[in-house]
Amino acid sequence: MGCVYFVRHGQTIWNVENRICGATDIALTELGHKQAIETGKKILEEGIKADEILYSPLIRAKDTALHISEITGIPAREELRLKEQNFGRFESTPRDGAEFKIAKGQFITRYDGGESMLHLAQRIYNLLDEVTASDKTYILVAHNGISRVVQSYFYEMTNEEYAAFGVKNCAILKYEF
Repeated sequence: MGCVYFVRHGQTIWNVENRICGATDIALTELGHKQAIETGKKILEEGIKADEILYSPLIRAKDTALHISEITGIPAREELRLKEQNFGRFESTPRDGAEFKIAKGQFITRYDGGESMLHLAQRIYNLLDEVTASDKTYILVAHNGISRVVQSYFYEMTNEEYAAFGVKNCAILKYEF
């Protein structure tokens, strides 16, 4: 039986302000760095073994992954497909905005210059197909939007469950296959 772990990046100022980060490159807060360091320690304490950490190229995920790598000794490398979804005109707007909640349920829309849920799922599912076909255990460090797609790859979800799914900063999820 194989497994893959998913870790969401640490806190950013836009997380605090309840704004959509999306593909915008927002740095970690001081607390976000501390969360990442604590996550590395937790991975060690729980005896989580992985061959490699793959991380999004966005600085918030990269810094989180590099903190974890430094503490655990697990090698880390950038994986472009883990970049957060581009939410187009919704970038930097409130995460709980009424218009965004409706748009998020439309899987084909590109948010006026962004990326559709279907395109996002294609790139993440392709990556997960490669990960699950390998004999390695990976830790994926990415974003809340990516967590939805990963969850939907391993578990059946309704559209409503998909749109509502999310994880806390630096949460560790384990998927067995």
